[in-house]
Amino acid sequence: MTTTAKMTVTFNKGESVQDTALAKHDLSQAEWRKLWGVDKSAQIKLVQLAFMQYQHPDLGVVKTFMLDFGMTPIKTPEQDVWFKGYGSDAYVYHARKGPAAFLGGAFAVETFQDLERAMAIPGTKVLTNGIEKMDYAPGGGSIVTITDPEGFPLSLVYGQEGREPDEMPPEIIMNDEVRKPRQRKFQRFTTGPAAVFRLGHYGLVVSNFERQSRFYATNFNLIPSTLLHIELPGAEKETKRMDVAMFAHIDRGAELVDHHSFFLAQAAPGGETHVHHSSFEIHDLDSQMMGHDWLKKQGYRSVWGIGRHIAGSQIFDYWRDPNDFMVEHYIDGDVVNEDTPVSRDLASSAQDAAWGPEVPEDFTR
Repeated sequence: MTTTAKMTVTFNKGESVQDTALAKHDLSQAEWRKLWGVDKSAQIKLVQLAFMQYQHPDLGVVKTFMLDFGMTPIKTPEQDVWFKGYGSDAYVYHARKGPAAFLGGAFAVETFQDLERAMAIPGTKVLTNGIEKMDYAPGGGSIVTITDPEGFPLSLVYGQEGREPDEMPPEIIMNDEVRKPRQRKFQRFTTGPAAVFRLGHYGLVVSNFERQSRFYATNFNLIPSTLLHIELPGAEKETKRMDVAMFAHIDRGAELVDHHSFFLAQAAPGGETHVHHSSFEIHDLDSQMMGHDWLKKQGYRSVWGIGRHIAGSQIFDYWRDPNDFMVEHYIDGDVVNEDTPVSRDLASSAQDAAWGPEVPEDFTR
């Protein structure tokens, strides 16, 4: 038996492609608002995703994990721990003592009146005692926590003061095959956890994607960067698209913001609703690789990574904390603004990676 030697092959490459050049059933943001009937003037104005809130039965255990994950505890009374990154946010993660539970993400809003308007959203339940002062927390401010249509808690904060950021890690100079800017300088590293800079995004797996996506995109200035769909058979052999996931950014006009600060995904038939993960930005690829090795050596459970996403482009690394909540380190995420089209793609693309390990079942549950 003879074989024919392969004579050609397509080599891998990467490139940074303009958002408007990736047309896949794209809509402008104005077209999307018209299609969904969204009134910008009626929306509560979010500024940024501020911090995550979880409940853990053993704060000592979660404190150890978060230190290994790259966060620093800054206030530790008996029933709570607040963790900071090295950025300017007052804190990025609040752990409360109690049975394991997701207590919601918290968004900073433009005005105190936005807190009042949130309490008046039809069908929501207010979980706090109205608008509460956060004198007990780093940075202070005011907070209100409401529920979305499926009962997930959502907090809004106003007036929280930031902190003086810590020193930034040094930028690593990289040589490529042609350009050699790193001259007579050798790469040296200190092993340890990958320090968290800030909170990037979180997401929910929901039972009714249509209802949930309209709640968030109508009442708040959240707009899809990417909508994912599945294809269903329609009349006369036509294919019908059904949206099942949304990666949404905070609409701040011309200001550049993260590709997504929040996402929603439809639960599989019979699947449970839950928080999917919360994600934290770190410094660079060396930090990420060393952080991965550190977590592995401490015996924590890796979920998926290291690899590069397609939607959002982040280089990702997912882990389970001691209470089975999923957290992510990421670097190099896309940024967008009002000129970025709303893109559409097949839901299967969210399970794909430009490179990295195959997506495990544990990730999509």
